[in-house]
Amino acid sequence: MKMIVQSPAKINLFLDITGKRSDGYHIINTVMQSVSLYDDVIVTLENDSNEIRLSCSKDEIPCDSTNTAYKAAELFFEHTGIKRKGVSIRIKKRIPSQAGMGGGSTDAAAVLYALNELTDSRLTKEELAELGEKIGADVPFCVYGGTMSASGIGTILSPLPDMPDCFFVIVMPDFRISTKEAYESSDRLGYDTVKSIEPLTNAVCSGNASQTASLLYNKFEEVADIEEIGNIKSMMKESGALGALMTGSGSAVFGIFDEKEKAEECEDILKKQYDEVYIAEPVRSGPKQILPGGLIGSFLAEKY
Repeated sequence: MKMIVQSPAKINLFLDITGKRSDGYHIINTVMQSVSLYDDVIVTLENDSNEIRLSCSKDEIPCDSTNTAYKAAELFFEHTGIKRKGVSIRIKKRIPSQAGMGGGSTDAAAVLYALNELTDSRLTKEELAELGEKIGADVPFCVYGGTMSASGIGTILSPLPDMPDCFFVIVMPDFRISTKEAYESSDRLGYDTVKSIEPLTNAVCSGNASQTASLLYNKFEEVADIEEIGNIKSMMKESGALGALMTGSGSAVFGIFDEKEKAEECEDILKKQYDEVYIAEPVRSGPKQILPGGLIGSFLAEKY
């Protein structure tokens, strides 16, 4: 039994770090948005073994028990009590790694979704999200997808209205930012000042893309203070972006555009300097099955 799942990346429209718990986890306020840049995750149940086998199109991605997709399979069988079958997980990566776009988290969400369907376990999204929290803080959001605010360590989720129609230009620079080091830098600055999330959530609720774009905020961007991030944002705004921001702990940067033509012009300009440039749109849900009978599904089934 095989299922092909498309699982979307996420961006942070707002991200503030408000403190640190005694257990070392950080407390945040954030608004996350799924975007139409997908990993393809092919999950196959195999009756001739009980092993989890993982492969990935990107050599730098670990394919052992440290991978979030592998952890998701282990956790699913442990939670459901189903006798573990052989599971083959094959990932076609499109979402950049170490980008702040939830690539590993969305792959884990895809595996939970696929195994729930393939085993007819009928776990609710809420139950899948609770499982996902044991893997990583972004996994619960990736299970749901769409537009949501999050608090606590990022797992207390509140749905927001769908992001208004717009286009995102996303750039992955040639450097990576360590999440651990980014949090350590934030700790050194302290948490005396907290930025209100309400203006941005109100803008999202009003359906105003321009106002939303004017209120983008990411504390990690302030902490990192990297000149190239600022340069990319300036290039986007000069090309007509309503607003631009680094997502997550970086290092990907996105700009919001109200017209596809402007987004494509910006893409062309940025591709002269960067290898990884993408155009995406808001997505209203998390992982979804690509039906094998469809054109894309048939192509992927043959390819994998």
